[in-house]
Amino acid sequence: MNEDSPASPAPEQASIDTPISMEEQTLPAAEATAENESVAAKESVEADLVRLRQENEALRGQYMRIAADFDNFRKRQQRETEDLRLQLICSTLSEILPVVDNFERARQQLNPEGEEAQGLHRSYQGLYKQLVDVMKQLGVSPMRVEGEAFNPSLHEAVLNEPSDKYSEDVVIEELQRGYHLDGRVLRHAMVKVSMGPGPSGETNDSNSDSATAEGEGNN
Repeated sequence: MNEDSPASPAPEQASIDTPISMEEQTLPAAEATAENESVAAKESVEADLVRLRQENEALRGQYMRIAADFDNFRKRQQRETEDLRLQLICSTLSEILPVVDNFERARQQLNPEGEEAQGLHRSYQGLYKQLVDVMKQLGVSPMRVEGEAFNPSLHEAVLNEPSDKYSEDVVIEELQRGYHLDGRVLRHAMVKVSMGPGPSGETNDSNSDSATAEGEGNN
C-alpha cells in the first residue's frame, strides 16, 4: 500500500485588486491643475477686458474734452478775427466818411451852368458814385432818420426845437448822416429833434378845446 504522498500546497489566490500605475494616479491631479489654470486664465482675460474698457472710456472722455476745447478755441479765434477785421474796417471808414460828407455837401450846393461846368459835374458825380459803390460792397449803408422816433443808440441829438409837423421826440432833420456797417452802428446820425407843438400850437389846442366845450354847452 502506497503511502499517501503529502498534499501539495494550494496555489496562492490571485489578488483581486489590480495595482494602479503612477501615471494613472497623477492624471486626476493634472486635470484639476489644468482646469484651475483655465479658470485663472479666463478670469485674467476678463479682468484685462474690464481694464481695457475702463481705459477706453477714459481716453474717449479725454478726447471729447480736447475736441470740445479745440472747437471753443476755434470759435473764439474766429470771433476775435472777425472783431479785429471790423475794427480795422471801422477805423478806415471813419477816416473816409468826412470825405463822403464833403461830396454830399458839394452835390447839394453845386448848380453847374455851361457845358464845361456840367462836364466837370458829371465827372464829380461819377467819382461820388464809385465811392458809394465801394462802401456798399464793404457792407456800409446810410441811415434814414427823418420822421423816425429818436433813438439814442442810433442818433445823436444836437438841437431841439418846437414843431407843429412832428410830435415830441421825433427826428425833424438830419444834420450829419449816420451809417451802419453790417447791422452795426458805424457812425451815429447827428439830428434835430422835435419838442412837440410850440406855444402857438398850444394856443390853438386850447382854443379848440374851448370851442368844443362851448358847443357841448349849447347842445
